[in-house]
Amino acid sequence: MNNLPDFPWDRLEPYKERAKAHPGGIVDLSVGTPVDPVPEIVRTALVDAADSPGYPLTHGTRALREAAAGWLLRRHGVTVDQQDVLPLVGSKEFVAWLPSYLGAGRVVFPELAYPTYDVGARLAGASAVASDGLLAVGPEHVDLVWVNSPGNPTGRVLPVEHLRKVVAWARERGAVVASDECYIELGWEERPVSILHPDVCGGSHEGLLAVHSLSKRSNLAGYRAGFVTGDPVLVKRLLEVRKHAGMMMPAPVQAATAAALADDAHADRQREVYAARRALLRPALERAGWRIEHSTAGLYLWATNGQSAWDQVSKLAEIGILVAPGDFYGSAGERHVRVAVTATDERIDAAVRRLQ
Repeated sequence: MNNLPDFPWDRLEPYKERAKAHPGGIVDLSVGTPVDPVPEIVRTALVDAADSPGYPLTHGTRALREAAAGWLLRRHGVTVDQQDVLPLVGSKEFVAWLPSYLGAGRVVFPELAYPTYDVGARLAGASAVASDGLLAVGPEHVDLVWVNSPGNPTGRVLPVEHLRKVVAWARERGAVVASDECYIELGWEERPVSILHPDVCGGSHEGLLAVHSLSKRSNLAGYRAGFVTGDPVLVKRLLEVRKHAGMMMPAPVQAATAAALADDAHADRQREVYAARRALLRPALERAGWRIEHSTAGLYLWATNGQSAWDQVSKLAEIGILVAPGDFYGSAGERHVRVAVTATDERIDAAVRRLQ
């Protein structure tokens, strides 16, 4: 495993200490971790299922699978059979191990991307290509193409036409397309569309996987709750591998996940909370000299004042605000920073005051 990169956030520690030294304390906007309470309906379901002495099903309960399928149809216009839903122990583990599950030799992911796409390729011993244009990939065979919309770190939404071209390109070459849709319910100026929507895939899920997470939608980052669905053949293959590997979502978490996916009211309330924080933080950054690019969806503001990413990190740390440098996500981000809107209302208000 000596080909793995250093964990990037370790490099932020000196700036974190500097931000902590601010008289008003740190405003940590560097990581998109939820800070709001887990919905009561979810906690109740977890507690009610706490007496679970037996092994859980790798495939998950039928209640969980039906809740996931119902949510996709209700909220995103996507029809899947409940049998083709597979629970995940959080979506990150799946992103990291999918290339290995597929035996991939070459993996393509966005030019600006969540670092785990690259890590997953390395764990599989695959070659990794960071590119937004598939024509630039060249003639060599590709096994797996990652797309991410809304994107992390940029908040960019990929239009239906682009996704349709990716699907067509991959199908011509026998590649799998995996779509990381963890922020799909958080569209602001644009509405994200799933790779499994019929407008994108023509009604067939062949060669396609959609990965979903409840970390942001339902504040379940601490529960490690997600699922993947799509091509029935691929899902069945993944299920068999995960059975052998013991990748099982704990039974109480399965019950909590089912409750969360069946309830839209708490997700709508949480969305309003994020919208309000975003509405305060974005103009404050703009007034302070930052330009916001993309950021039409998701939980991050992709910002630049024209300086190097680390100069921007340092400048904001001086006023007690910690952000992530854009080069964590690829060399194309070397003059940007990623600013999360997941801090508490009180900390967002503190950041706005300091930016004045």
